[in-house]
Formats: sequence, structure tokens, C-alpha cells
Amino acid sequence: MLEWSATRLSDAIHSRKVAPSEVMATHLARVAAVNGAVNAIVSTVDPDVLMARARALDDVAPVGWLHGIPLAVKDVVATAGLRTTWGSPIHADHVPMADDLLAARMRGAGAIFTGKTNVPEWGQGSHSFNPVFGVTRNPYDLTRSAGGSSGGAAAGLATRMLWLADGSDMMGSLRNPAAFCNVYGFRPTWGLVPGDAEGDTYLATLTTDGPMARTVEDLARFLTVMAGENPEVPFPRPVPDLLSGLDRGARGLKIGWLADWGGAYPMEPGILDACETGLRLLEDMGAVVEPLPPPFPAEKLWHAWTTLRAMLNAGAKRSLAEDPVKRALTKPESLWEIEQGLGLSAQAVHAASVIRSRWHAHAARLFDRFDALVLPSAQVWPFPADWRWPNRIAGRPMDTYHRWMEVVVPASLIGLPALSVPVGFGPKGLPMGMQIIGRSGDDAGVLAIGQAWHRATEWPQRQPPALAIEAGSG
Repeated sequence: MLEWSATRLSDAIHSRKVAPSEVMATHLARVAAVNGAVNAIVSTVDPDVLMARARALDDVAPVGWLHGIPLAVKDVVATAGLRTTWGSPIHADHVPMADDLLAARMRGAGAIFTGKTNVPEWGQGSHSFNPVFGVTRNPYDLTRSAGGSSGGAAAGLATRMLWLADGSDMMGSLRNPAAFCNVYGFRPTWGLVPGDAEGDTYLATLTTDGPMARTVEDLARFLTVMAGENPEVPFPRPVPDLLSGLDRGARGLKIGWLADWGGAYPMEPGILDACETGLRLLEDMGAVVEPLPPPFPAEKLWHAWTTLRAMLNAGAKRSLAEDPVKRALTKPESLWEIEQGLGLSAQAVHAASVIRSRWHAHAARLFDRFDALVLPSAQVWPFPADWRWPNRIAGRPMDTYHRWMEVVVPASLIGLPALSVPVGFGPKGLPMGMQIIGRSGDDAGVLAIGQAWHRATEWPQRQPPALAIEAGSG
């Protein structure tokens, strides 16, 4: 059962071939066997309570696709009655009274929340460590990072503790850990999965929630649970049909390969080679792959990104820097983000938005020629878990705590759908992924390419971490 897809598991529960209590018992046994090594799931619920909740569903008509499926929710999503910390000691004992919209949708579809998945403090940085719960470790090498901010989610999927996981993505927060842990992570078109009506909802258009899984069909089905209009926030998007064309294949598609953006994005050795091997496989499926020169100045994209990100962080988290007690409990990277934003002028924000607008227009013209663009999902292989962040790539120093993640910015800045697919392993046995990026609104098209990729490769199934295999044999 642990190796089943969520789709197969859901079908078995709905057809009463397996009971939610059996699923929960299997989940709890796997968590007991492997979570201590990876530290992916935190704030766990008492097993007796969970078994009682699962048994109560055994003879109940299913209420949704997730009926009876154990789910650990990312620890930046508020969950009623279940501790939510954002990885911050300020909120170490916080228990929300109500669900965020995303949690409410998952719970409403029948999921049983069993805990939270670990994140970096405030979800900032692509390495999941914080002073409340510690570090999440890579299932393929426990001395390495699982990425972030959805590192707990990715590690939970790879170790078979979870069949599905919710992630969120501002700066690669579900694409990077998916690559590091040999699973799939999908950042949908911005607005398809709406947020809650809190704080600014007009300018804050960089972050989105999205699904993570071990199959692309699971991504598509889970996304239909997450997506749907929230009338309290602007810019609604209709939910597309993500399933009927999922098996259309890749024949005849034209793919643009952006590699390292003309050298602008330094890469550790072997990453581009792994992606190019994957592109040859897409060619074998009938796609046409064309290498592309840099379509827009990388430094302009970076300038726009860091300006808008800092503006939003300062607006939302200003009290962390100004309240002496909170400041003492906040990591320096978050304080740096806030202080960068507090020093911005309105003209600087406008200039960044103009760059963003020009990139959007240019990318739209690119998609007149290409069905998808491809970039690596990360610029480094999973790095030592005791680092705060990589400060150098291929000899080039990184000038900020997040510069090493720059390859995810082109899609994030303009809200494009981007799917991280596994592309295999490096010489040290560490996983890597590549981003398949589509035009705004073409989530179904991106997932269809991913489905063709998955059917041809099945990397999560072909090469699970030894930790999962050993736990299964025990």
C-alpha cells in the first residue's frame, strides 16, 4: 500500500477494498519507522486519536477524493486545533482556532490531518531547518538537505510516509525540494489556488500553494481539490480540466531549452548534463527541443524579483524587525529581507514592476513559438544539512542568502505554471530535477508533458531512498 499512488489508494478506499483504519495503521507504522531519521513530519497527532478518527470513516460514505487519506499539512498553513508555527519560536505553541482556506479544502475533501511538514523559519530559504523542530534531512543521504521551504513535504513523500503533500512556492519552495528528493512538485499558474483574504491581496502575487506527489496524475487530482475561486480575493481563475487530456503525450511539442541562461546562473557540475539527458528522452517521445539564448537580461529579472520580494516581506513582517522581543527570536535572513524592503521608495517598486511587466510580455511571445520552456530545478546538488545556505556555486560567490536559487525566478516572477520532474541521480547518488514551464493558464498542458515524462521514467518508483526500502523490509 505504501507504494501505491494516491489515485489508486483513493479508488481502493472508495470501492471499500481497503478501510481508512487500515490506511492509517500503515501510515503510522511508516512514520514510526523513518520519521526519526529525516524529521519531515512535526507536531504529530496522538496515534490513538488518529486511529479513532480513521475508524469513524470506515463505514461512512466518502465525502471527497481524499476520504480517509492521512495528510500532513505544511507548517505555514493554519490548521484548526493543530499546532502551526511557521518554524518560528514566536509561534512555537500556537494552535489556530480555524483552518486556512487550503486546509479547509483538503479537510473538506476527506483528508485526516496527522501532523505538519517541517519548513525553514517563516518559510524563507530553501533549506528546511528552524529553532523549533530542527533540520529536515534528505532521505537519499541523511547528511544532506531536503531543500525547502517544502522540505518536510518532499522528504515525507520520498520516504513513503505520505501519499500526497501540499507545498507552497514563492522562490522554488516546492520545486527545489521536489528535485532534491526525487518527487514531483507543481507550482500552478498564479491565482489558480487562491489564498486567504488576509493582508494585501492585490500586490502579493508572487506566492502560490501547489501539490506534490510521486505521480503526475496525483498532482492533477490533488490540484482539483486545492483550486477554485475565493470570491474574497481578486484575480480569480477558472479551474481547467486537468485530467481528460493528461495522456495526450509529447509528440509534436516544441520545447525551448534555457540551460544556465547563457551562463548567468552558475551550476554545479553534472546538473546541466542530467537535464540534457532528460531532454533527449523528450525527443525520443517525439518532442522537438531547441536550445535558446537568454530571452531577457537575468540581472533585470533578479533586480525586479528582490525588490518586489523585499517590499512584500517588509509589508507583511515589519513587526518582526521593529518589536525588540520578536526581533531577538527572528533569523538574520528574515530581518535582512524586511530591512531591504523598508528602505524602498515607491519609485523603486514601480520600476521593478515595469521590468516584471516587460518580461511577461516577452515570455508571452516566446510561448507563441514554444509549448514549454525548460530549466534545471536547482543550481546545486543537495548540500550538507549543517550549512545555512550555499554561499558559492562553481567558484562564484553568492551575494545573498537566496541567490543560489535564482534559476526559479523567471517562472515565479510572472506566475507561470512550472513542474519540477525528477531527472535522475548524480555520481554521489543525489537526486536532481528540471522545471517544465508553460504559458500562463496552461496548467493542463504542463501536466500532460509531465505525465508523458512520468510514464517513460517513473523515477520515484524506480529508485526510492534506501531508507524507505529498509523500513519496508522491516
